[in-house]
Amino acid sequence: MEIDKAIGESDDKRLKTKYNNAIFVIRRALSLYSSCIAIYFTDLCSIEEVAFSFNGGKDSTVLLHLLRAGYFLHKKEMSSSNGGLSSFPVRTIYFESPSAFTEINAFTYDAAQTYGIQLDIIRQDFKSGLEALLKANPIRAIFLGVRIGDPTAVGQEQFSPSSPGWPPFMRVNPILDWSYRDVWAFLLTCKVKYCSLYDQGYTSIGSIHDTVPNALLSVNDTSSKEKFKPAYLLSDGRLERAGRVKKNASVKNDVGSDSQKHEVLLASVIAVGDEILSGTAEDQLGLSLCKKLTSVGWSVQQTSVLRNDVDSVSEEVDRQRSICDMVFIYGGVGPLHSDVTLAGVAKAFGVRLAPDEEFEEYLRHLISEQCTGDRNEMAQLPEGITELLHHEKLSVPLIKCRNVIVLAATNTEELEKEWECLTELTKLGGSTSLMESKLLMTSLTDVEVAEPLSKLGLEFPDIYLGCYRKSRQGPIIITLKGKVHNTSSAFIYFLQDS
Repeated sequence: MEIDKAIGESDDKRLKTKYNNAIFVIRRALSLYSSCIAIYFTDLCSIEEVAFSFNGGKDSTVLLHLLRAGYFLHKKEMSSSNGGLSSFPVRTIYFESPSAFTEINAFTYDAAQTYGIQLDIIRQDFKSGLEALLKANPIRAIFLGVRIGDPTAVGQEQFSPSSPGWPPFMRVNPILDWSYRDVWAFLLTCKVKYCSLYDQGYTSIGSIHDTVPNALLSVNDTSSKEKFKPAYLLSDGRLERAGRVKKNASVKNDVGSDSQKHEVLLASVIAVGDEILSGTAEDQLGLSLCKKLTSVGWSVQQTSVLRNDVDSVSEEVDRQRSICDMVFIYGGVGPLHSDVTLAGVAKAFGVRLAPDEEFEEYLRHLISEQCTGDRNEMAQLPEGITELLHHEKLSVPLIKCRNVIVLAATNTEELEKEWECLTELTKLGGSTSLMESKLLMTSLTDVEVAEPLSKLGLEFPDIYLGCYRKSRQGPIIITLKGKVHNTSSAFIYFLQDS
């Protein structure tokens, strides 16, 4: 079989792993939802209970050839036959739409003729068409070319029952964990045909109303007609949907937006580590981070130290992210069994960990061939909510999950570097000029200073007042923090009153 042979002869270890895993899922589904009985040298196969939803796109094309290879290997095992594959017996459904590109339709019908596919053409919307199809046929499972990162992929596994409100069937997703790079590695390695639009700069194809060539593939040319490089030359797979037209799109910064310019921003700091709780290791990062946040005008609401437990991390992150503008978390990041921070963050947002192609490339560059097994799992980040913050001074980007920033620093020197990059990338110090802190030391007793401080708090409710001693016999240290004008006024008021 040409697909299996092409992958076998490839030097791409990653592609081989992805291929083998996908074939396993396909053969597993064929075993669960079909029956093949070998009688002498003839195999009688009934696969009426499975179907394949084909749409002519790149992911669907990959799955078509994986199914061909998977069925061939499944049939070979069941019948001990070494014959070729002249037709594709899996029921294939195609939802024909008036808003589809003519190139997609042409490629679909051409593929059907080339590979002996019997197309069931449906001219209804997806849900209505499925209801009619499943009512008329004993289909229990449908192969889908869904990948992580697709809008419909959130929460799905390789075998996922259909959503509530939909007709009941099993969604089988053999390429769920494939990246954009994996898809093109497969198509180019196997030298199979794909829709011609991908050679015209389209990287993700929807309808004619919401799809344009990816501007990132635009070629500078003196001619009047804009030209584009082919889709497989897109360097950052995370931007494959950049050619989808977004309606009413708006950009909002999590930090430093206009609505927050005149407010005190609230932060929470979370440390993860059994060693800190047991006293084995001293947490120096928390103190340093609180100082840094305070120095740029943030108000740290709480610091927490958690044990290495997914649920503990999840519950604390969920609580703090709802009341603070930003949550900073460190510790528990890596390939070890105790490194549960990212899993906890994902659970707090109700998403799962999923492979991130770009982050994996950074890890691969950093640790080379060691980026396998548990180390490769380091490239799994919270799905659909992760933004990588790049800086030339960092060997790997910082991880930001909405209003939660995951720091990789293990000491104050590393934190200093990450903080410097972070303040440049996210404008954490945007409110510095609006805030002011003043410090006052007095030899007055606690009783003598209590009344003036109470009056100060009532007169200036927006000012933060803090009192502490470095020793019982030493002076009282009073801190005032707030907006510049208010802090100065409060400071003068206190001096006059005391």
